Amino acid sequence: MFDATLRSGLIRVFNLPLSEGQWLQASLPIKAGGLGIRSVTSLALPAFLASAAGTASLQSIMLGDTFPVDPQQGVMLSRWLTTSSMQLPDSNLAHKQTTWDKPLTDQIISDLYAGLPDPLQQARLRAVSAPHAGDWLLALPITSCGLRLDDESVRVAVGLRLGIPLCEPHRCPCGSPVAADGLHGLSCPLGPGRSARHAALNDMIFRSLTRAGIPSTKEPVGLSRVDGKRPDGLTLIPWQAGRCLIWDATVTDTSAASYLPDTSQAAGAAAEKAAARKHGKYSQLSAIHHFVPLAFETMGPINNEGLAFLSALGRKLSTATGDIRETTFLFQRLALTIQRFNDMTFRDTFTKININK
Repeated sequence: MFDATLRSGLIRVFNLPLSEGQWLQASLPIKAGGLGIRSVTSLALPAFLASAAGTASLQSIMLGDTFPVDPQQGVMLSRWLTTSSMQLPDSNLAHKQTTWDKPLTDQIISDLYAGLPDPLQQARLRAVSAPHAGDWLLALPITSCGLRLDDESVRVAVGLRLGIPLCEPHRCPCGSPVAADGLHGLSCPLGPGRSARHAALNDMIFRSLTRAGIPSTKEPVGLSRVDGKRPDGLTLIPWQAGRCLIWDATVTDTSAASYLPDTSQAAGAAAEKAAARKHGKYSQLSAIHHFVPLAFETMGPINNEGLAFLSALGRKLSTATGDIRETTFLFQRLALTIQRFNDMTFRDTFTKININK
C-alpha cells in the first residue's frame, strides 16, 4: 500500500508514467542509479534485521539469557538468505542497516540488467550508476546559486535517468526522426544548445580555478606554432611538477549508436574514448604542459582523468575558502549543468533551426 502510494505520488510530481521496472530503479539509492526514494517494502527487512542485531545485547541484559529468541527473527533471516543468496554478515557489522541492505540492492540491480536486453537501456543504466552521475539529485535547489532546475528540466532529467518516454514521436528540424525517448536531441548536429553547453562547462572550470587562487585564461592563443590548436584554457602558474595546466572539455552522448557497443558494457566508455581523442589532438602541447581532457557524457559519467582533476581542484578550492564541501559543490554544479542542457537540447528538437546562422 505504502509503495503504491509513493509510486503514484512520483507519477504526479514528475508528470511521467512509471512502469514496474522503472519504479524499481527509482527506488534504488542514487549511487546505484535510482532516485534515492527508497521503497518501504525493500527497506523493511534490512531495517528489522539491523535493529534486532543492534539491540541483542541490550535485550540480553534486560530480559536475561533464558528469554526465548524471537521466532520472527529466524523467519526474516531465512527470507534474507533466500533473497540475497549471500552468507550471514559478520556479527561486528550486523547492526548496520547497509550491511543487510546492499546485498538486496545488488540483487535488484542484477535483475534489472537481466530484464534489459536492449544495449541502449543497458548503457543508460550503467551510465547513471557511474560516480557523480547522480550528484544533481543531491544539490539543494537554491536559485541564487544556480542550483535549481525548473520543472520541465527535472521531468526530462528523471525521464532520461529512468528510461521513460518523454514526448510523442516527431521529426527534428534537422530532418531526423525523434523517438519517444527524446534521445536524438542529445546528439543532434544542428542543436544550438551544444555550443552553449560547452561554454558553460568551460566557464565553470575557469571560475573555479580563479576562486582557488590559480590565475587562468580561456582559449589561449599562440601555444602551438605548428597547427594553431587552442585548448579551452591554460593556467598562468604551474599546476603540477612545474608545468602549467591546459584543459579541454567535451560532451559526448552516451546513447549515440557509435558508442553503444562500448557504453552498454562499461560505464564511461564514451568519455574515455573522447578523452583519448583529445590526447591525440594535443599531443604536441602535452610535451611541455600538463594536459587534462575533461570528457563528460550526457548521462553523467566523467572520464577518469577528469575525475582526478576535478577532485584536486575541489581540494584547492577548500584550501582557499575553508569549506570542506567545495568538491561536493563542484561536482553538483557540473552535474546540474549537464542536466540543464540535456533539457535544452531536447527542447531544440521542437524548435525550427535557422541553419543559415
